[in-house]
Amino acid sequence: MKALSISDILNLRKPLSHILILLFSLVITIINQLTDKSAGLPFFSISMFVMLFAQLEVFIFFGNLLFANLNFDRSPAEITRIVLVRFVIFIAACLLVSMILFVLLQYMELMITEQDPSNVLYNFIHSGFRTWFNSTIKGMAIGAVIFIVLLWQTSLRREQKLKEENLIFQNETLKSQVNPHFLFNSLNTISSLISTRPDDAERFINNLSTVYRYILENGQKDIVSLQSELEFLEEYFSLHKIRDEEKILLSIDISDPARFKLLPVSLQILLENAIKHNISTREHPLRISIYIEDHYIVVKNNLQRKATQLKSTKTGLNNLAQRVMLTLKSELIVEETIDHFTVKLPLLK
Repeated sequence: MKALSISDILNLRKPLSHILILLFSLVITIINQLTDKSAGLPFFSISMFVMLFAQLEVFIFFGNLLFANLNFDRSPAEITRIVLVRFVIFIAACLLVSMILFVLLQYMELMITEQDPSNVLYNFIHSGFRTWFNSTIKGMAIGAVIFIVLLWQTSLRREQKLKEENLIFQNETLKSQVNPHFLFNSLNTISSLISTRPDDAERFINNLSTVYRYILENGQKDIVSLQSELEFLEEYFSLHKIRDEEKILLSIDISDPARFKLLPVSLQILLENAIKHNISTREHPLRISIYIEDHYIVVKNNLQRKATQLKSTKTGLNNLAQRVMLTLKSELIVEETIDHFTVKLPLLK
């Protein structure tokens, strides 16, 4: 996961949150002014307001900086260690900044009341420390509550956004599979086979029905077994074999596919992508290999780009990459050389 910069942290919060904290600090100051008889001096109220507002802003800023970009794709022990270390840094940073703010406000108060400001550190150590510590603990407690509420709201928004993105990706996946161009070619193939090769026409229709049944039944799932995906892929590829005969060669070298899981319809997207962008003839067939390497299933084809390439939007690969990141928290690897185009899709055991 990419680490957040300072500008990213600042952008996490909208101006409204700063205004709410300002109003909250003002309300607390007014309540304290009305209930605490010792808080009669105007500067005391002003300094309390400034101190409370500054503390809350600093606490929430450090909270976002240290905890908003946590990567949970780790072991529980490692996550616990990271959280504890960052929590200690958070407490130390908040106390240090709060102490500096308090001393500065004390210095300003002495300057305004025309007292000797040279004793500000002495006064802080001997008489102001307890006041500072009590106000800081209260501010940190309030800041913690506000920070938790903000994180909760952010989490809800992120979860809602992920659900919306997942629905969009699933919808795009289904639309990409029910491809009008592919369906049009399939109907033309059926029409030409009926009169010349009726047995192949019947087999083509059965395979086409199986393909779309699989898409409708599994397109909305998060993951499926590799074995069922390969069975579906062979049914899908059989349509191309009947239509294109020996122009496209598919090689699958995978042992014990039942051990693995992957995104549904993902291999079909990669197979269709290879067929769509490359020339395939009997003299120079398109060769597609599928095998497992490390924790990835690899789809590799020889490059035979079409002379008149349509401008590719890479929608299929982009959607698949986003679905992989959303569901598996991993990346789709795309590699291209002079001779080959390779895509590596993460697998789950």
